[in-house]
Amino acid sequence: MTTDPMFLALGDERFVSLTTFRRSGEPVSTPVWVGRDGDTLVVTTPVSSGKVKRLRNDPRVEMRPCGRFGKVKAGAEPVSGVAELVTDPVGQTGPHELIRKKYGLEYRIVMAIERLGKSGNEQRLILRIRPS
Repeated sequence: MTTDPMFLALGDERFVSLTTFRRSGEPVSTPVWVGRDGDTLVVTTPVSSGKVKRLRNDPRVEMRPCGRFGKVKAGAEPVSGVAELVTDPVGQTGPHELIRKKYGLEYRIVMAIERLGKSGNEQRLILRIRPS
């Protein structure tokens, strides 16, 4: 099976608007960092984030290129996917490194601020997204 080029192209974007769905079906969009890992996309997020809770109930996602603050690019069509929560530390190592390298200093600064603001090291996990 060949992966949709539009899906893979999202891995080259700086930010992607990741839409997850509440139990009611209401969409909730959040700008996230994204990386490409083979034929999948990976996102890092705190374990306690709302998107993790929503994905435990419904793994469907939609993604569109966006800016740092979530403004979706004009004419951007949503790309559908299915997210898997990767909680195994061994399975998270490669994707975390991929995102750390892609975002460099920005990643290190945000992670440092997050640690200071949360009074410790909040656990993060990887979302592995496959095309649907």
